[in-house]
Formats: sequence, structure tokens, C-alpha cells
Amino acid sequence: MTDTDESRPPAARPMRVDARRNEQALLEAAAAVFVTSGVDAPVRAIAARAGVGMGTIYRHFPTRSELVVAVYRHQVEACADAGPRLLAESATPEAALRAWVALFVEFLVTKHGLAGALQGDSAGSDALHSYFVDRLVPVCGSLLHAALKSVDSAATVDAYNLLKGVGNLCIGAANDANYEADVLVQLLISGALAHEAG
Repeated sequence: MTDTDESRPPAARPMRVDARRNEQALLEAAAAVFVTSGVDAPVRAIAARAGVGMGTIYRHFPTRSELVVAVYRHQVEACADAGPRLLAESATPEAALRAWVALFVEFLVTKHGLAGALQGDSAGSDALHSYFVDRLVPVCGSLLHAALKSVDSAATVDAYNLLKGVGNLCIGAANDANYEADVLVQLLISGALAHEAG
């Protein structure tokens, strides 16, 4: 019996608590550094912000593109998880939608430069885009539906096109300090909610 037990391959162990904490700190630090310095920021800046050594970063993410993809996924998950929480905690469904869209705008800034970091990997970019759509469109849809219902309005746009519109309004914000994407996005939300049921 002992021989049989010893011959079994060891089961994959879950990530240790401290390792998981380090990974979360790294992802949050990398996201913050990417916002201020772009995805080509020095790895040492990310390590310093996370309070870990360079070796820790390379242990978790051997290549820059792996780190960028992990940050992207981490941000998508944070954005997706925020939807139900905001709906439960906000004063109104409209307030929840507006707060979530503001968070989504922040996310769009964080992922700026992703395409460049994954240059030559169109399959990887396509997979990430599908992941993004699959995770965030349903969250936006439930928030939009709740907000429309609360103001007795009919839908004039679906969640996918609303997110596309938000994304298009954010283009150029990085190159023009006077361009207020967040203000324009909130105007878009007002327009999406303003049409009364006929």
C-alpha cells in the first residue's frame, strides 16, 4: 500500500497564500505603472511598487507579454466583479451603471498599449478580445437593464454597442490633456437612458 501511494504523482498544490498575495500585488503594481509609464515600463519599477524582488516577478511572469496579459485579465475580472457589487451597494441602478462605466473607462486606459506588447500574436490578441467581450458585455447588460427599468425607459442600444461607444469615446484621451472622455461617456449614458418607453 505504501509503495502504491509513493508511486502516485503528487497532486498539484494550490498556490500558497503568500505567493497569491505577491501575485496580486504584482498585478496591481503593474497596472498602476502601465497607466503612468506604458507597458514598456522597466520591470524594476513594477517590482519596487509591489515591494518585491525582480526574481519574484520573473518567477510569476517569465516574459513581459505574460505579465501584460495577466494584468489585462486581472483588470477584466476586477471590472466584471464590480458590476454586481455596485448594483447591490449603489443608491440607484443608474448610479451603479454610471460608476461601473467610469471603472470601465479606467480599465481602457490601463490596457493602453496591449496590442503593441503582443505584436505578432494575433491569435493571442483575438483570444483576449473574446475573453473581454464574454466577461464584460453580460455585466454591462445586467446593469443597463436594471438602470433602464428603474427610469422606465426602453433600450435604444445594447450592451455590446454601448461598450463599443464608450471605447470609441476614449480614443485620443491619452494624446490630448483637454479631452474629457469621462464627461463624454457620462453624456452617452444619459442619452442611452433618456428615451422613454413608447
